[in-house]
Amino acid sequence: MRTYEDLAARLRATGVISDPWLEGQPRFSLTPELLSRAECAQMYHAVEHLMLAYNELALACSNDERLVNEYFDLTPFQQAMWQAFAPFWHAIARADVFRTKDGLRICEINSDTPSGQAEAVLLNEICALPSWENPNQHFEQQVCSLVQTMTSALTGRNVQTIGIVYPTEFTEDLSMIALYQTWFARRGYQTVLGSPYNLDRQRDGRLTLFGVPCDAVMRHYKTDWWGEREGAWDDDDPIADQEPLHEPLKHLLGAALDGQVAVINPMGAVLTQNKRAMAALWGSMDLWSDTARKAIEAYLPFTAPLEAVRDTIRLEKDDWVLKSDYGCEGDQVIIGRACDQQLWEASLLHAMPRKWIAQRCFSALQAADGSHANYGVYVLGGRPSGFFTRRESPVTDMHALATATFVTDERHS
Repeated sequence: MRTYEDLAARLRATGVISDPWLEGQPRFSLTPELLSRAECAQMYHAVEHLMLAYNELALACSNDERLVNEYFDLTPFQQAMWQAFAPFWHAIARADVFRTKDGLRICEINSDTPSGQAEAVLLNEICALPSWENPNQHFEQQVCSLVQTMTSALTGRNVQTIGIVYPTEFTEDLSMIALYQTWFARRGYQTVLGSPYNLDRQRDGRLTLFGVPCDAVMRHYKTDWWGEREGAWDDDDPIADQEPLHEPLKHLLGAALDGQVAVINPMGAVLTQNKRAMAALWGSMDLWSDTARKAIEAYLPFTAPLEAVRDTIRLEKDDWVLKSDYGCEGDQVIIGRACDQQLWEASLLHAMPRKWIAQRCFSALQAADGSHANYGVYVLGGRPSGFFTRRESPVTDMHALATATFVTDERHS
């Protein structure tokens, strides 16, 4: 691709991605990431094994309420979501993988509403060369097979109608919604779009979206938005829309519990998406299998509940990162080495109890321009299945450049 204008024109021509620029700046990189087969295999191995550790955590929490109470500050409605779906938490996830001089690090796993699918799949299709292997080429088939398998297992029905539930007031993920619609239409599925407020139930128990009975619901509305919304700072202004989505949640949980609808992703993700899950993994090592323990120690930076280390890390800011329980895309992330001591101490002082973690900081390998790559490894049904790579510095946020990722016989990156 010779110019960004050429790339932007081809992306717009897909009919799915209409916004190659954000605030006047490019959203995509012209330079792809090239991984050797060994590097790809190493990343897949790391993610798969850390996902195993997360699954052991979900199983342990479903059997022992004390573990949930020790590490998580779930609200009553979040508890309802967890109890309705436990231990099921995963369908589609994305792990944030980084290269460091000491090996791979995975700073977190998005198991709730992972995004970027349209950018990852379409950018790779446009930038592919015959000599490069496209790790995202089977993503469509894998997602649709996952939906069919889960629906059949949970409801006993084949998929005919899929509801996609998302925050309709936001536009960030419309490309992903459009891509899913295209994929489902190719298989003859009817797709209905709407927000949680458009959910209801029929007399026979079927879940409806805009009055249309759905066999499956692709849930792209974050679990912490369904429940009571709480601030992460003790001096925050009151949050708008604090009240839980009582009626929509009643319809969705009821239909799922009655085997009338498959929810993808399961709302048990309310626990695994909570970043305090990483503290629970580190703090309960004696509960995990040898494979899970080795994965935690090798790939997950040491993580602790903030209240357990608040005093000891006050003068160690360059070694730590603070993250709120449900913050995302760089929001409510305080990188010690990127702020001054005054901001660091104010953050420690005003962070709400039991809503934050402290995670050991690591340094990702940088390119010549000072940026680093966040290799977002998708996981479908427990199996690594492609990449959504973004380049940014110092933190991966909405301004990061989506970057095509390919696998070659030799390392080029």
